[in-house]
Amino acid sequence: MTSPASPVLVIGECVADIVRSGAAPDRVHPGGSPANVAYGLARLGRPATLLTELGPDANGRLIRRHLESAGVRVRAAEVDRTPSAVVELDGQGRARYTFDIRWTLPPTEPAEAPAAIHLGSIAAVTEPGAASVRALVERWRGRAQISYDPNVRPALMGDRAEAVRRVERWVALSDLVKAGDEDLAWLYPGERPEVVAERWLALGPATVAVTLGAEGAFARTADGGRAEAAARPVPVADTVGAGDSFMAAFLHARAAGAGLATCLTHAVTAAALTVARPGANPPSAAELAAALTAGPQPRSEASVD
Repeated sequence: MTSPASPVLVIGECVADIVRSGAAPDRVHPGGSPANVAYGLARLGRPATLLTELGPDANGRLIRRHLESAGVRVRAAEVDRTPSAVVELDGQGRARYTFDIRWTLPPTEPAEAPAAIHLGSIAAVTEPGAASVRALVERWRGRAQISYDPNVRPALMGDRAEAVRRVERWVALSDLVKAGDEDLAWLYPGERPEVVAERWLALGPATVAVTLGAEGAFARTADGGRAEAAARPVPVADTVGAGDSFMAAFLHARAAGAGLATCLTHAVTAAALTVARPGANPPSAAELAAALTAGPQPRSEASVD
């Protein structure tokens, strides 16, 4: 376990999300799943460094200012243009992505020893940069807590069987894995999320958490811990960044020594606050604390403290 002040190294892509909804003008939001997690951690008061790539363009400057405004330390290799994604929203605020992205992170080392490393999404599966990420994580495994979110983007995953192999390799390297039910449905068509979670636990992580959209979330641990949390009903602006807010809040609560059920309810609450406003806009520590005071407690069974 790490202390709440211990630094987290987050590795992965920044993306300029070009949000498109009906006849409304396009809106550009800073995004990218790992970048969102780093921002969410910083908003909650946890020091975070983001190892990423940015272009020398307006989108790159926008994203850097956004991250640094929350206190994220940005270590960015320069690329010719900042990655982008057109995010099309349906009538319920659900997002569909079309990407313009490459990931070429060179071999690197952290500037300081991290207490925890978080990675996932495009940066974990897109070569040649994924090889650099893998080598760094393998060097620090056992010395830093590793967390992973596959954040599946089918258009970028290639062959499904190969994608499953890559994802499961990351699962086996991690201490904590979080996935959404849509991720699991693409990776393992027809399988229940609870079954996949148990299989992933057998690969090595201590904890697996799964988000279920409007049905809330559940978490399981290798030593038999179980927790569930209902979704919080909120008006939906859009779902952009909700899973990343979940991840950041879960990591922050766990670092503070919270039990499994408490980590889960912090995470579900942070996701709900994000869904209720446009873009990947996670809550501050004060906003999350206020919502938790007003919110329901999780349903749990043999949760790990």
